[in-house]
Formats: sequence, C-alpha cells, structure tokens
Amino acid sequence: MALRLQSSLLEEARRVSEREGVALNQFINVAVAEKLSAIRTEEYFQERSSRANLPKAKRILKRTGKGKPALPGDELG
Repeated sequence: MALRLQSSLLEEARRVSEREGVALNQFINVAVAEKLSAIRTEEYFQERSSRANLPKAKRILKRTGKGKPALPGDELG
C-alpha cells in the first residue's frame, strides 16, 4: 500500500521518529493506532452516556461520604 503524506507532515514525522529512535513506518503505525483508539474511546463514552440515568447517578453521588469525615487530600481547589 502506498501512503501519500503532505511533505511538511512527512518531514516532521521523519524528524520525530528519528528522535524517538524508531522507524518511520513504526511511528506512522503507532500514530494511526493511537488515533483509532481515541476515536473508539470517544464512541464508547458517547454510547455509555446515552444510556445514563442522571437522576439515579445524582442520588448515588448525594449519598457518598455521608457520616464520614473528609480524608486528607479530599479538598477541592
């Protein structure tokens, strides 16, 4: 398979892959895999959020920590 990249992208990819000590082909494969993973993750969370029961989640969150003192590191801000 032939892949055509814009010359500026190709040059930058060559520089980065050389700096990282990996072959250009490996660098491109990893970059594509990372992009696909990001897209799949976004799709997963969109699908999950479409099934969310917001009132139920709010009830659960309202109960958390009741009757228990805050622990060090629990502070906000």
